[in-house]
Amino acid sequence: MDHFESIISTLLEAEGYWVRRSFKVNVTKDEKRLIGKHSIPRPEIDLLALNFSKNEVLAFEAKSYLDSPGVNLKQLKEEHQVPQGRYKLFTSEHYRTVVLSRLLSDLIACDMANSKTKIILGLAAGKVYQCRSEPIREFMLSKNWLFWSPEDIKQKVTALAERGYENDPAIITAKILMR
Repeated sequence: MDHFESIISTLLEAEGYWVRRSFKVNVTKDEKRLIGKHSIPRPEIDLLALNFSKNEVLAFEAKSYLDSPGVNLKQLKEEHQVPQGRYKLFTSEHYRTVVLSRLLSDLIACDMANSKTKIILGLAAGKVYQCRSEPIREFMLSKNWLFWSPEDIKQKVTALAERGYENDPAIITAKILMR
């Protein structure tokens, strides 16, 4: 498992979510044909965060990109009929619709959701191209998606230092750095 995903998972848990990592969505052969990719592997959601009191599930993608240029708004705004690139769930409406619909069906079959459960797509970015988080946030908000910028993540990690002791690497690191 990716360590960045682990940190984001800890932050989601701190906000009251139950988190599942690397959740595979069971798209059918017919759905794969609808998507336009007959032989794709099962789509994988980096983090599923369930909040039972809100009856919502965050389908969260975690992109650290710490030693790269970072998440790029131009790439997020691309639109593809057939899914491609790094941000398939964000750039292919048809793919997103099929995958998130199947995700809800899979969760209902596992007794982890019901027909009224709301699924929200989200992105956590460890680095953003040219430090331009706000235009990405505005774009994501316009789509009713959730965005955690590097600044948001830093604030949330800093807040971990105020929590009671937990044997979690992210919390321990936050406590060491903030003292």
